[in-house]
Amino acid sequence: MQTADRDSLPVPIAPAARQSGLRVAVLVPCFNEAVAIGKVVRDFRAALPAATVYVYDNNSSDGTGDRAAEAGAVVRREPLQGKGNVVRRMFADVEADVYVLVDGDDTYDAAAAPHLIELLEAESMDMVNAARVTEGGAGYRPGHRFGNVALTSIVQFIFGKRITDLLSGYRVLSRRFVKSFPALSSGFEVETELTVHALELRMPLAEVPARYRDRPAGSASKLRTFRDGFRILRTIALLLKEERPLQFFTWAFVALAATSLALAGPVVTEYLRTGLVPRFPTAILSTGIMLLAFHSLFSGLVLDTVTHGRREMKRMAYLAIARRSTAAAAGAGAAQGADGDSR
Repeated sequence: MQTADRDSLPVPIAPAARQSGLRVAVLVPCFNEAVAIGKVVRDFRAALPAATVYVYDNNSSDGTGDRAAEAGAVVRREPLQGKGNVVRRMFADVEADVYVLVDGDDTYDAAAAPHLIELLEAESMDMVNAARVTEGGAGYRPGHRFGNVALTSIVQFIFGKRITDLLSGYRVLSRRFVKSFPALSSGFEVETELTVHALELRMPLAEVPARYRDRPAGSASKLRTFRDGFRILRTIALLLKEERPLQFFTWAFVALAATSLALAGPVVTEYLRTGLVPRFPTAILSTGIMLLAFHSLFSGLVLDTVTHGRREMKRMAYLAIARRSTAAAAGAGAAQGADGDSR
């Protein structure tokens, strides 16, 4: 997240003619957002008149679903608690050509959606991430801001510097991204999983600054700085193990080997000086740790080969999914035919 002036923000533009026939779905995961959800639905219906707004109510107790339905959204319910569970359900249920994923707390600017979609279509992207921009530091607690910067930096170091706002809840996604995304997480760590999925498959993606504002009065954030921060950090570690096993186990090898050498140093020194090994248990411990170190290294080599095969399979599954649904492709073909006839 960053602070910037208004002139640096994108100006929404009308969708290109070749977008005619596209089915756009706005996906809004919600838990106790009755205060804000009505305005969110109305704003996105105004910004994207042809889109369908889906609100997935995640066991709300404050009438969130009713407020969303009154505002014109298609309301569905997901009983498994957690944002990741809701996103997985939405991606499985909803059929569209372009997906706008946004939080239901009215902190994101709906007017930026046409520009994000236009960029996705014009450049054949699979993900356009809305990097949050605040004015004067408003709308974002210091702990959340620090955590986002720290976690984003870790992901950039491991997986590449293509995204600057890892935890943004406002993204536009292509059909083949959504239908190839495994969605294994259950909570707020789903944003990390979305980003790493795009980075590991080297999908075409972009990031655009978008306004981020305060929650409306009476609305409270569900994100817990330390609890959810540690969960996201754990998710990054698991993704490192799953997606970069050689790197993960090499670090384990270095740590174990260094520990073994540190323990063995005094024993070896004493042996060279006297020819005796007075601390025999330490020598055995050092040897065992070094064996574990090399076991870790060879495990990384084997798992790296397995991961390479899995990555190829995920890439093929991703490429097997058409960017457009059959209805959208037919609509685009009809529009091109009409253009040809008019000439």
